[in-house]
Amino acid sequence: MPSAYDVPADKLILRIAEELKNNPNIQPPEWALYSKTGVHKENIPVQKDWWYIRAASILRKIYLKGPIGVSRLRVIYGGKHRRGVRREHFAKGSGSIIRKIIQQLEKANYIQKKTDHLKKGKAIYGRIISPEGQSFVDRISAEIKREIPALERY
Repeated sequence: MPSAYDVPADKLILRIAEELKNNPNIQPPEWALYSKTGVHKENIPVQKDWWYIRAASILRKIYLKGPIGVSRLRVIYGGKHRRGVRREHFAKGSGSIIRKIIQQLEKANYIQKKTDHLKKGKAIYGRIISPEGQSFVDRISAEIKREIPALERY
């Protein structure tokens, strides 16, 4: 069965976002219309459904890189903070947005907390994909894989 590794990320994220719009547990808060996605951004997102796209992207990242926490996700969604005539520096993405999306994905049973994972002798805390979330992403990946003609596959 195809997984998230076998299909293009952009098509997978857009399809997952469309499916998440139908889930009542995934809803943008009212402040999401006016908030930037990080201190390094100048404006709010242009897309109307950016919350669902970010939720789909976070779900895919947890699928691929889990166990992963909010701090590492903030680094992934960060960018260059341009400070006028001074040199730019790296700035992390918004932690509040990531935390709220993770809480909503946990409520929808797509991800779960993992605390007993040992890596090089120390405990790793973070979120991993749940069995329901893995079957959800794999099902959408299989649909996308069927739609891609054999010549377009990479």
